[in-house]
Amino acid sequence: MISKIEHIGIAVKNLESAEAIYEKLLGVAPYKREEVASEFVITSFFDNGPNKIELLEATDEQSAIHKYIEKKGEGIHHIAFAVEDIYAEMERLRQEGFVLLNENPKRGADNKLVCFIHPKSSNGVLVELCQDLPQEEV
Repeated sequence: MISKIEHIGIAVKNLESAEAIYEKLLGVAPYKREEVASEFVITSFFDNGPNKIELLEATDEQSAIHKYIEKKGEGIHHIAFAVEDIYAEMERLRQEGFVLLNENPKRGADNKLVCFIHPKSSNGVLVELCQDLPQEEV
């Protein structure tokens, strides 16, 4: 089952300038920067109470983030929800009629297994499911 909002992903053109803005806005520095080479992005995470803000900058024109910014501009890209068992949740959502963008979960940023739900299935919002990976898989 979905337990909470894990993070909100925000597509940005320039990670350094966006980090400066969000550092001022939230009053804290990002706790982590990470490249996800398979997705052609660099991410930066901020803690915000029980949730997180993820800034995403494309590293290549074939990145989904680059394509998103070209089409819609900078802004909220996705909302991520924490799940305990991503495989069970993916199956439950398939049974409910949601279209998943991933056949199987894949490794994402911030030590997570992730899967995305097509926005056409969720009123135009790209939804990400996130499950913490065990420490031994870090």
